[in-house]
Amino acid sequence: MKGFCSRGALLSLAVSLGAHAADVRLVTGDDYAPLTDRALPRGGMLSAVAQAALERSGLASSLAWQPWNRGYLMTLRGEYDATFPYIRAEQREHDFLYSAPLYVSEQHLFSRATDAFEVSDLAGFSGRRLCHPLGWQLPAGVQALVDRGVLVRHSPPSLSECALLLLLGRDDVFLADRLLGVHAVQSTEVDRRRFHVSDSVLSRQTIHLIVPRSRPDAGQLIERFDRGLRTLQDSGDYQRLIESFAADSVPMERAPRQGDNGRDGWCRSRFSAFEQCQHQWQAGRSEQCL
Repeated sequence: MKGFCSRGALLSLAVSLGAHAADVRLVTGDDYAPLTDRALPRGGMLSAVAQAALERSGLASSLAWQPWNRGYLMTLRGEYDATFPYIRAEQREHDFLYSAPLYVSEQHLFSRATDAFEVSDLAGFSGRRLCHPLGWQLPAGVQALVDRGVLVRHSPPSLSECALLLLLGRDDVFLADRLLGVHAVQSTEVDRRRFHVSDSVLSRQTIHLIVPRSRPDAGQLIERFDRGLRTLQDSGDYQRLIESFAADSVPMERAPRQGDNGRDGWCRSRFSAFEQCQHQWQAGRSEQCL
């Protein structure tokens, strides 16, 4: 009887994963370029990474686009199998399982070149206006400054609007991953030298694909996805994907770093951070990725 139950469990798992092998239903949101954006090739950098990882694990996938909150809730209800890209959050961890990191995001400050700020200036920002899009989560340290009134948060719908508002003098600084921030700056179609991006990193966040815990095969789906992601990384294709999307988004004025070589140096440093984080994740030390 015990052997029969084991075979039955394996058959159940095979049927479950076999059903998803035909089509893992992914959903993400728009206007988060270059990470996710339906106007970009393959839907943006992390859309390409997520689907390539599934392909490497032997699972086909489809990608749908929904408003961010709607796609999130539809995934939670089981109408989609997984969604991305999401950072870790306490409430979210009650409802979802997280994949290994898709990307390690480094948050920088963006300001006007004529009124440039570094991370070390934050504590003295009394009354300065921080632009951070509606619904976006601030790092805990920055949120504490907002709560204390050191920073005044302004929340337009998009990061591109933050870049424009800096130029107009309506806001003083915005916080973003380097790729996201540079893309927002490019959207203004003005000389990028009018902006300053901080040399120092304010915070690091891992970005993930998430699967609702309510799915019977949630753990198995995450496990297969993670294996595919690791295969993608080991083959070198992950780094090539990052480089292809970073090509137009990295160059901006900043102090050179030892061993740096423009875009290629940046891409190597990001891939190194990702690789280190993957090893820490597999060893159960995910907090060291941050």
